[in-house]
Amino acid sequence: MLLVEDDENLRFGVAAALRAAGLAVDEAADLPQADEALFVTAYDCAVFDRTLPAGDAAAYVDKLRGEGRTVPVLFLTARDTVEDRVEGFASGGDDYLVKPFAVPELVARVRSLCRRAAVVRPPVHRVGDVEIDTARRQVRRGGVLLTLTSREFAVLEVLAARGDQAVSRAELIESCWDEMAEPQSNVLDVLISQLRRKLGDPPLIHTVRGVGYRLAADGGSR
Repeated sequence: MLLVEDDENLRFGVAAALRAAGLAVDEAADLPQADEALFVTAYDCAVFDRTLPAGDAAAYVDKLRGEGRTVPVLFLTARDTVEDRVEGFASGGDDYLVKPFAVPELVARVRSLCRRAAVVRPPVHRVGDVEIDTARRQVRRGGVLLTLTSREFAVLEVLAARGDQAVSRAELIESCWDEMAEPQSNVLDVLISQLRRKLGDPPLIHTVRGVGYRLAADGGSR
């Protein structure tokens, strides 16, 4: 997701909270930075402060919609009149949250918008005896509820959404970490190792040499 907020302290705090919830967050301090980020990355969701140094984000989002850009947008702002909210929705905003706000509510709203952006997928993925419930963010194997971190769930969800096709390391890092993550680092390897341990046997996450990983119950890597 993309977070656009000119207040550095607020942006840092909100981004940290969203990352702690397992979301990959890119940050922008103004509309030119946001424009560049949206040009190069297909985000599942964007959160905009309404009032930014280069102007009202509502006008910018209205321009995006006129160009056919459909990224779901949440306005995060202190402008709380009915007129402000109506204007935000009329400009193409999908949600509107007034400052001050509760972080759990923001996380829930962002997750809802990210799901809206995704290609329609079944709410529950089944791989062998594993059930991945994307709505409740729960994973069960053989009916037993597993305890996963937010990041582990995010990686597993991406793998499950691709069926038994291989997902590259770069795609997994791009989808589940933010722009600060290094594709060549071992963060993904460590997380995959932890996921394999938690999922147990027989193994479901297979290494695809030279590519990345795939999730399948066929018991074979390739």
